[in-house]
Amino acid sequence: MRAEDWDWSFRVFDHVDVHAANYAESVRFYEIVLTALGIPKIGRQAASTCFTNLNVVDRRPPTQNLHLCFYARTKEQVDAFHRTGVGAGFRSNGGPGYRAYGAGYYSAYLLDPDGNNVEALFRDAGNVGHALGPALR
Repeated sequence: MRAEDWDWSFRVFDHVDVHAANYAESVRFYEIVLTALGIPKIGRQAASTCFTNLNVVDRRPPTQNLHLCFYARTKEQVDAFHRTGVGAGFRSNGGPGYRAYGAGYYSAYLLDPDGNNVEALFRDAGNVGHALGPALR
């Protein structure tokens, strides 16, 4: 199967757990940046907060050297993701813009409190996956 033939609206995983050294600060980070992408917090327990498809867990050792890439529905969401994260005191790992990874690849990067690289990606015209189904639009 070619990448162009893939139905980009299919889920490929159900959830990911990120273990946090500073649980409260990690929850704050993901609350701020995921809100900018329209991704809600859907539950909280004593040592775990669940966002859609992502759980932040108060567990050691912390998850490190992870790259998470979140889908953005517009370039403006990518911009808001970066702006709100930096505005809240989190570290940029690359401002919003088109990348050399492929045509129409518009993204921005932040580092979460444990140093994980968190990306917001909008697949603009010309990028594989741009014409997504209505479920993801």
